[in-house]
Amino acid sequence: MKKFLIVGLGNIGSEYDNTRHNIGFKVLDSLASKENITFENKKLGAISQFRFKGRTFILLKPSTYMNLSGKAVKYWMTKENIALENVLIICDDLNISFGTIRVKGKGSAGGHNGLKDINVQLNTQNYPRFRFGVGDEFSKGRQIDYVLGKWTPEEETKLVERLDKSCELIKSYGTAGLNNTMSDFNGK
Repeated sequence: MKKFLIVGLGNIGSEYDNTRHNIGFKVLDSLASKENITFENKKLGAISQFRFKGRTFILLKPSTYMNLSGKAVKYWMTKENIALENVLIICDDLNISFGTIRVKGKGSAGGHNGLKDINVQLNTQNYPRFRFGVGDEFSKGRQIDYVLGKWTPEEETKLVERLDKSCELIKSYGTAGLNNTMSDFNGK
């Protein structure tokens, strides 16, 4: 049985609901809804799981806040005995236009504090990540306000289709593999 740890990065608390920085949580919530599963609060995060085509997908929304995400990732990888190549980290990316998807097998943190902490905790940056573009429609010095800001009504409308595509991507990652998923989803 192949197991995958799918980690959606975000911040806990109602003040962060529906913000750009919480797209990782939003993607996992969408997938959980489609699979008719719910999250349960456990050590260092909210956990849920489902099976698809002989694979087990363990969904994790860390409760450690964005900047300490690595602690939860490392704990659940160890607890569930999941190999690094079977982990997928979902995060927001300011350097990609809204709704654009980019999957990579490794890479730098690119200024993302959640990824920085995961790099430190895992002692590598060689793990798969799914970056969801949130755009960069902010003025100089307003980056924090932008990522912690709510989606615009226009973005909300477009998110429905983008979340569906994101759910397809996650299932593809577990069944078709990283390279096929990159080929089928990147830039789309």
